[in-house]
Order: sequence, then C-alpha cells, then structure tokens
Amino acid sequence: MRIHVVADAADKDGGHFHERLLLLGAELVELDRDDLPAHGSIGETDLIFLLGSDKGAHEPKWKDVVERESAFVRTALRSGTPVMGICYGAQLMARALGGTSWRADQPELGWQRVDTTDPVLCPEGPWGQMHSDVFAPPATARVLGTSWRGPQCFVDDSLGTRSIAWQFHPEVTAATYERWVHDGYYGDSGVDTKELIRQARFHEAKTRNLAHALVDSALDFLQVRR
Repeated sequence: MRIHVVADAADKDGGHFHERLLLLGAELVELDRDDLPAHGSIGETDLIFLLGSDKGAHEPKWKDVVERESAFVRTALRSGTPVMGICYGAQLMARALGGTSWRADQPELGWQRVDTTDPVLCPEGPWGQMHSDVFAPPATARVLGTSWRGPQCFVDDSLGTRSIAWQFHPEVTAATYERWVHDGYYGDSGVDTKELIRQARFHEAKTRNLAHALVDSALDFLQVRR
C-alpha cells in the first residue's frame, strides 16, 4: 500500500493508525496541508488519509487552505482514490462533499462512548475526543455514529469512490493526547487537565487494540488492497 497522509507540518503523528498501517507494510507519504500539491502530481496512491489539525475548517483565516484540501479530496474521489479522515479531516471532508462545520458552544473532551449503528466501522469505544467544532455531514452521507454533541462518523460514495471519516480520535496515543492537553488545543474551558491525562493513560491499551482493528475494517470497506 502507498498512502498519502495530509497533515500539519507541526503535527504529523498518526499514532495507532500509523503503527498498524506500517505493520501491514504500508508506505506512508507525508503531504503538508498548508502547501498541498495538485492530486495529479503525487503519483500512484492507494489511499488519502487526512489527519487532525488545530485549525478550524470554518475559520475565515484558513479559507484558502480549506478550499485547496477540499478540491484535493474531490479530485481524489473522482479519480478512484478512497479517502479517510479524522477530526479536522472529518470536518474538511464534510465540507468538501457539501456539508459544513462550525464552532461548538463547548469543546468535546476526554474518553467518551459513541452511539453507533455500525460497530465495525464505528465501534462505540470509548474514544479520545479533543475538538471545539461540530460538523453537519453532506446530504449524500450515511451517518454511522453520533454523540450528544453531533455526528461522530460518516461514510459517503457520492463521487464514485468510498470515503469514511471519524470526528473522534481513534489514532491518538496517550503521549500525544497528553501533549495536546498541555498545548491547550481546545482553548480555555476550565476542564480538569489531570483527569484528561489520567483517562488517556487508562484507556491506552484498549484504544490501541480498537484502533488497529478499525484500520483493518476501514481498509476493507474502502477496498484498499493489502
């Protein structure tokens, strides 16, 4: 497998997902979302993987970055390349396919269970959450998971190729989550940061196992050769 990973230059950590993909023999090619090339210039690829970001897909200052990545996603899907996304990647994909996103009233944090209609492609978790945004999926999407904050997983094949996205962070390791907590990605919410870190450490082993299984399920759904 040759997989192109779209991420911020300052945070390219795919955590448990990258670990599993490498175990499966994947070649991971990094693409900087702030300087994203045209899809036609990246060469052969089996999958586009959109990681999270501290950006907001709805924020005007990131308009050009969001539009470029959205066009990249649409071109990939129209050319037969599947796409999967996490957190900001899910918000970006929703927007690229006709949905939207906006700033939430409060951030969604900590390890939370997800209500699911498909425990294979969207296991209930609990999963790590760290975002301050909510998305509305495109009208063509099928929502597989929700929380009381909003959609948590959707799939779409409206452009002829399958895609899947998760709002939660199935990939995140305890070490990365702790770094995010210290960096305050979610803003000043008055949350107990020690409790967030405790949850991340407590759920580390289970999250890794769930994430590895989810990678396999997603690759099968997306019909990515292994």
